[in-house]
Amino acid sequence: MPETAVSVTYCKTALVRTGIPGYRYCLNPYVGCSHGCRYCYADTVLRFSDYQGKWGEYASAKVNFPEVLRRELMRKRSLSGKIIVGTVTDAYQPAEEKFRLTRSSLEIFAEEWPHAELDLLTKSDLVVRDVDVLKRLKSCSVGFTVTTPDDDAASVLEPGAAVPSARLLAAKRLAAEGLHVWAFIAPVLPGVSDAPGVLRELISDLKGAGVREVYLDLL
Repeated sequence: MPETAVSVTYCKTALVRTGIPGYRYCLNPYVGCSHGCRYCYADTVLRFSDYQGKWGEYASAKVNFPEVLRRELMRKRSLSGKIIVGTVTDAYQPAEEKFRLTRSSLEIFAEEWPHAELDLLTKSDLVVRDVDVLKRLKSCSVGFTVTTPDDDAASVLEPGAAVPSARLLAAKRLAAEGLHVWAFIAPVLPGVSDAPGVLRELISDLKGAGVREVYLDLL
């Protein structure tokens, strides 16, 4: 897989209203994604974007994201509705290790709105780094997207993401810290995720890792 180009950009808003069922806002500290998932739907919306390049091969860090988020939270008298962190782009993709925008944003919530309802969704085990901040949030959960229990298959389907075994280990570590951990089997890939016994194995592995809820989505 080609090396991902990471650039910097600036944003005007951080809390964005979303139409995702069950959520009022979404947070995306990055634009683009370096996971390069073969089944990703995001490239179908690129016609609405000013970014050039193949989806999965570039990422851009919104370097002023935490500051914008803090200003928005300070202006609000109340914060109702659930927030999903990481929708079109993964908030814990490799660029986060350097830029730490997601961690900084979570720290702001812990300081300003510790009772905010936050759900994180990721394919990365990097989220374990932030367990100290996550435990300061009163209503926070972490979800891991998985498609297969097979690391070799995942390395072809999701070449830039952490392998499933790493995600399961991360889930187990977070669950052991008392965090609510869930999983999103998405998409259920014909011949891969739904091959005989695969879903049963995957759900068994997730349960063993301390995952409390599992959601599925068709391709």
